[in-house]
Amino acid sequence: PDATEKMLERTTWEKNRMEMIKKGINPNGECAPKAVTWRDKPVVERLSHALINGITQYIEGDVEEARQQASKPLEVIEGPLMSGMNIVGDLFGSGKMFLPQVIKSARVMKKAVAYLLPFMEEEKRANMIAEGIDPDNLDEDDTSNFAGTFLIATVKGDVHDIGKNIVAVVLGCNNYKVYDLGVMVPFETILDEAARLKVDVIGLSGLITPSLDEMVTVAKEMKKRNMTQPLLIGGATTSKMHTAVKIAPSYSNQQHPVIHVLDASRSVTVVSSLLGENREEFVEGILEDYEELRDDYYDGLESRSYLPFQKAIEKRKIIDFTQSPPAPCPAQLGTFEVSMSISDVLPFIDWNPFFQTWELRGRYPNRGYPKIFNDEKVGTAAKNLHNDALAMLDTIIKDKSLELKGVVGLYPANSVDTEDVEVYSDETRSEVVAKFCMLRQQSEKENDDAYLSQADFIAPKDSGIPDYLGMFAVACMGADKLVAKFHADMDDYSKIMVEALADRLVEAYAEALHREIRTKLWGYAKDEDLSSEDMLKIKYQGIRPAPGYPSQPDHTEKDTMWKLMNVEERTGISLSEHYSMMPASSVSALVFAHSQSEYFAVGPVTKDQVENYASRKGYDVETMERW
Repeated sequence: PDATEKMLERTTWEKNRMEMIKKGINPNGECAPKAVTWRDKPVVERLSHALINGITQYIEGDVEEARQQASKPLEVIEGPLMSGMNIVGDLFGSGKMFLPQVIKSARVMKKAVAYLLPFMEEEKRANMIAEGIDPDNLDEDDTSNFAGTFLIATVKGDVHDIGKNIVAVVLGCNNYKVYDLGVMVPFETILDEAARLKVDVIGLSGLITPSLDEMVTVAKEMKKRNMTQPLLIGGATTSKMHTAVKIAPSYSNQQHPVIHVLDASRSVTVVSSLLGENREEFVEGILEDYEELRDDYYDGLESRSYLPFQKAIEKRKIIDFTQSPPAPCPAQLGTFEVSMSISDVLPFIDWNPFFQTWELRGRYPNRGYPKIFNDEKVGTAAKNLHNDALAMLDTIIKDKSLELKGVVGLYPANSVDTEDVEVYSDETRSEVVAKFCMLRQQSEKENDDAYLSQADFIAPKDSGIPDYLGMFAVACMGADKLVAKFHADMDDYSKIMVEALADRLVEAYAEALHREIRTKLWGYAKDEDLSSEDMLKIKYQGIRPAPGYPSQPDHTEKDTMWKLMNVEERTGISLSEHYSMMPASSVSALVFAHSQSEYFAVGPVTKDQVENYASRKGYDVETMERW
């Protein structure tokens, strides 16, 4: 049994022991009565206990026993099972139970209902035949027994679905019928299915920045079709401000608001409010809040100023590459495949995002791993979750069910025309095999800080100083197969656990590989001796920014990387039409080695830079603005 189960049994044992002592009975004697465990209780209490504690071990036998005692199978669901789930809902709502436990409870409920379903279908058919109704004309979309209906999808071009999966489970726990359309779903499919199924609410999920524009497209298309469903927005790159400013104006009104949902667990509160008696008051509050956000945003735009692009170039970071030379020539130039075992990268795992995925957050001074285990509120839940994760990692390593694959490129390179970086086929630097286009900061600064571009960190070609650029793409392979297996087993807890661990493993692989590049493959920091903790604090020389992120927010630069390193052919890692990496647990980055290279955010840029950038990349301005 898990920690919770052990604690419950220990409490019962201690209670019985104290009762025996009070009665003058030796608790260690041969005649000591057997401690009553939850397995000795009536079946109704056992079912409730199993649900609350997420125990699947005995569920089919207990459900069958309850079915034998009930007049019809549905009574088991409407009675002890729903009673147990109501307790789960109350505990979760009051902050006494947390997301991992709720998903474990949902796993028990799913398995119980799946066991009863054939009996219910058989009974339903018999009743319909008795009433002279053809049972083969059943309405598969009958949702009259649900609290409401919800359609959710990850938008076109995006493959990330862990948050979406959590939303589906949490809403399902609260008796909402959830239609999950999966990932990379075109807006036509989302809206056609929403109309066909007559759902009450639509939810969109996405992680990469191009998904934000796709969500705007969905909202505009909903307005064109005169749809009336509220639209919920969620995902790592989404925000309340972006939803209010960019998405809501395309569709939102009193009848069908557009609402940002920060955490998966909050979806229940939002959906229940939209479908409840106080809907009007709830929506009015949202609309007023979003109107204030838009006012703040546009007021901020008026006070924000930008340097003209040419002026920003003049104020760029100028490194004296003679006094502060580039890193030496890599020990190994070219493109090569790399691999590491799961065991090799375990010390590099950053567990903090793992707990954030499961919505477990410690309070000061117990924020972050491993201090979260000491937190009075979430510490026990975090520890139990971590133990489950370690157990699954042991199984993954034993079964070899996940594999880490990757490719590294180390090339001669120089910056050209201050803004771009050319990559060369060899040290003669006569043949350009790729060009990486960079973006530069333009938001006006109140001090004398430079206006940064990644091109600043590479020695200019006209300096005659040789420099180099590294890059890599890595992935955790096999998660999709495991996810499908757990989905078939109705085990959402393990399904979400695998996705969360695959994300952590590939990030750990990127961390370990970057160290390998610094100390061996490139070898510019051979004497580096940093702990995993110091590496996570970026105390090493150099940076590894990813295309599509703040230092270079243009996702299309991934295409240049993929072609240069033949990433898909070498590793199987592919790009979607919106440049989302597949599988979802993938990481790519450029590697800059200079001691003065640093992370930064480009921020908003003005039309003059967009036009210049589009020209350098060979794109039309409208297309470039979209990316």
